[in-house]
Amino acid sequence: MIDFLAELNEPQHQAVTHENGPLMIIAGAGSGKTRVLTYRIAHLMGSGVDAFNILSLTFTNKAAEEMRHRIEKIIGSEAKNLWMGTFHSVFAKILRFEGFRLGYTSNFTIYDTDDSKSLLKTIVKEFNLDDKTYKPNFILNRISGAKNNLISWQMYNENPVFQAEDISAQMPEIGRIYKTYAQRCFSANAMDFDDLLFNTNVLFRDYLDVLNKYQHKFKHVMVDEFQDTNISQYLITRKLSAVHQNICVVGDDAQSIYAFRGANIQNILNFKKDYPDLKVVKLEQNYRSTKNIVNAANSLIAKNKAQLEKKTFSDNEEGDRIEVIKAHSDNEEGKIIANTIFESKHQGLRNQDFAILYRTNAQSRAFEEALRKLNIKYRIIGGLSFYQRKEIKDLLGYLRYTVNQQDEEAFKRIINLPKRGIGDSTVAKIVVMASENQKSVWEIICNIKQYLEGRAMNSIETFTNLIKSYIIMEEEGKDAHTIAMNIAKTTGILHELYIDKTVEGVARHENVQELLNSIKQFVDNPENEDKTLGSFLQTVSLLTNADQEEDGDPDKVTMMTIHGAKGLEFKHVFVVGLEENLFPSQMMLRSREDLEEERRLFYVAITRAEKKLTLSYAEQRYNWGKLNFCEKSRFIDEIDPAYLKFDDRGSSYTPKGFDFESFGRKERPVVTAPPTRSQAIANLKPVSQAKPAPVHVPTVDFVPSDTKNLKPGDKVEHQKFGFGEVKKLDNLGPTAKAVIHFDSEGEKTLLLSFAKLRIVE
Repeated sequence: MIDFLAELNEPQHQAVTHENGPLMIIAGAGSGKTRVLTYRIAHLMGSGVDAFNILSLTFTNKAAEEMRHRIEKIIGSEAKNLWMGTFHSVFAKILRFEGFRLGYTSNFTIYDTDDSKSLLKTIVKEFNLDDKTYKPNFILNRISGAKNNLISWQMYNENPVFQAEDISAQMPEIGRIYKTYAQRCFSANAMDFDDLLFNTNVLFRDYLDVLNKYQHKFKHVMVDEFQDTNISQYLITRKLSAVHQNICVVGDDAQSIYAFRGANIQNILNFKKDYPDLKVVKLEQNYRSTKNIVNAANSLIAKNKAQLEKKTFSDNEEGDRIEVIKAHSDNEEGKIIANTIFESKHQGLRNQDFAILYRTNAQSRAFEEALRKLNIKYRIIGGLSFYQRKEIKDLLGYLRYTVNQQDEEAFKRIINLPKRGIGDSTVAKIVVMASENQKSVWEIICNIKQYLEGRAMNSIETFTNLIKSYIIMEEEGKDAHTIAMNIAKTTGILHELYIDKTVEGVARHENVQELLNSIKQFVDNPENEDKTLGSFLQTVSLLTNADQEEDGDPDKVTMMTIHGAKGLEFKHVFVVGLEENLFPSQMMLRSREDLEEERRLFYVAITRAEKKLTLSYAEQRYNWGKLNFCEKSRFIDEIDPAYLKFDDRGSSYTPKGFDFESFGRKERPVVTAPPTRSQAIANLKPVSQAKPAPVHVPTVDFVPSDTKNLKPGDKVEHQKFGFGEVKKLDNLGPTAKAVIHFDSEGEKTLLLSFAKLRIVE
C-alpha cells in the first residue's frame, strides 16, 4: 500500500502523509502537484479513511477524472466512491438532494450561457429597453459578478453604489433586470452556473442542519488550484471543514491569473490568518523545465510584491538560454516563428512538441497564415480558427457579397446582420421567389417593391442600397481596405462590437480589428500590385478552404492564449507579442494589482516550456489600419539577462534554402509534409531547373514620378520589375491602368494609383 511513497521527494512525502489539521501545499510550476494530490488521497484511504468521507474539488472535469483514474490504479474500485469533481458538479449534486428547502425540485434545470442570454434578451424586450444598450453579455457578467460575491438581487437593489455605477454606465435598469431574471429562473425551476454556488451558500447559511450534515460527512476536504477560487467557493469550503479542520489546499500564488473571472488571490495569501496552526509544505523542485527556464521565471516573478515566499529550482540540465527575437512587424514575427518550427522539425522534433502562446486570440492570424504556407499542421485551443470565428465570417460575408452578388450563402448570412427586422421566414420567401421567377436573389431584392410590402420591404431596400454603395466604391477603384473599413462602419458591425465591453465582446472587437489590419497590410504590401477587394478575398480563400485536418491527429502545433495554457507543458514554447500595451495589456496597467497579475500570466507562459523557450516582439504592428511603432515589453527587461540570448533577425531572415515569399504561388507545387529539408527545397525548384532571373536592384536615387501625364512609349523603372516601356494606357483618374513591357518580367498591367514608377528621362 505504501510502495508509492518511495517515489516522492521529502516535501512531497510530508504533504502526502500529513493526515490531520489544516494543510497548505504551495506547489510551484512543474513540481508534481497532481501526483501529490493523488497519492495523498490514496494514503488517506489506505490509512482507513472512507472514500465517502473525502471531498476533493478541482476546476476541470478532466483533472478530476485523471486523478480518480490514478487513485483506482493504486487503491482499486473503492476510488469510485470519492466525492471528487468540479465545484459546480459537486454542489449541483448536493442541491439535487437538498434544493427542496430553497423551493427547487430535485430535477431542476441548469441553464447554460445561451439559456441565460436568451432569457435576458426576453426580459430586455419586455421592459421596452434598447437592446443595443442592454447587451445580454454585459448584463450576464454583471449578475455573475454579483452572485460570485454573494450579492443577491435584493442586496443589489438596496445598494446605492451599484445603482450609481449602473446609472453611470447608462444602464439604470440592471437591478430590475437582475430581480426579474432571478425570479424567472426560480419559477422555471432552473439555476444558472453561478446559482449552483450561490444557492449552496444560501443553503448552508439558512439551514444549519444541512450544513452540519455535510460538515460531519466530509472529514477531509481538498481543494486544487486554490489560488483560482472566488469568495463564494472559499466560504463553502471553509464552512464544510469547520468541524474537523482537515482542509488541504493546493495552489501557487504565482499562477493566479483569473481575477477577471472573480478569482481572489487573497484567499491563498491570507489562508494562514484563518488557520493559525496551519502546516505549510512548499514543493519547490521543478521537474519539468531546464535550469535556465526556471531561473529566468524566478527572476521575473521576484518583481511582484504580493506573493508567498518560495524559491523554485531544477536539477535538470542547464539548457539553452531563452531566445528573444525582435521582428520588424507582426507578419514577420509569424514568419520567423513558423520558419523556426520548420527548421527544428529536422532536428528530431514533431509538430506536437511546439506551442505558440499569445495574450489575445486576435493575434493568431499571422501565425496561422505563416504555418499554412509551410504546410505545418496546427490546432487552435480555446477558440476557433481566426477565419472561422463568427464575427470574422460576418464581415467577410459583406465583402464577398460586394464582389459577387450571386453568392446566396453570403446573402443569407448578412441580410439581417446587424439586426434590421428581416426574419428567417422573409429570407425564405425571397429565396423561393428567386427560384420561381428564375432570377437571382440580388435581382429580387433590387426590385423588392414588386414582391413584398411592409417594414421588411423597407429594410431590404435599405440593405440593397448599402450593398450598391459598396459596389460603386469597388468600381471606382477603391482599394480593399478602404472598402472594408467603410463596410465595417456603415453596416454597424464595428459599433455593435465596440459597445459590448464584456470580455467576450472586447475579444470579438479585437478580432474584427485584426481582420481590418490584415487587409491594410495586404494593401500596403508592395508585392501586391492588385489592391482590389476581389484579390484580397482570393488570398483569404486559399487559407479558409484548406483541406480539413484529420480528426484525432495529435501531431499539430498548438496555438492558444496563455490563460488557456495553464496546466499544460511543451518541449518548445514561443511566447509572442511581447510589447507594451499588448503584454502587459493596456487594460491591466491601471493598478499594481493588475500589473502583478499580468506578470504572473507571463510567469505561467514561461513555465510551460520544458526544453526551449523563445520570446518574440514586433517593432511595428497594425492597429485600426494604422501602422504603430511598438515598444518592447517591460517583462523582457525584468528577466535576468544572464538567461537571455537576443536575436535580431530582421526582415532578411528565412529558413535556410527556403523561398518563403514564392511559396504558394500558382506556378509552385504544393509541398505536403516534407520529410527532410533537402527534399522540400528540391520540390520547390522549377521543373526546368533554369537559373532564376536576376533580382532588380533599384536605382540608388529611386524616387517615384508623378504619372498623371504618363503616355505610351515612355520608359519607366519599377522597384521590383526593373526597366520597361509603357505600351498602353486604360481608363482615366483613380482607376487608370498602364500596360508595361518590362525587360526581365514581360508584360504587366499596373494600377497607376498604387504602382510606384520612375519615369526614365
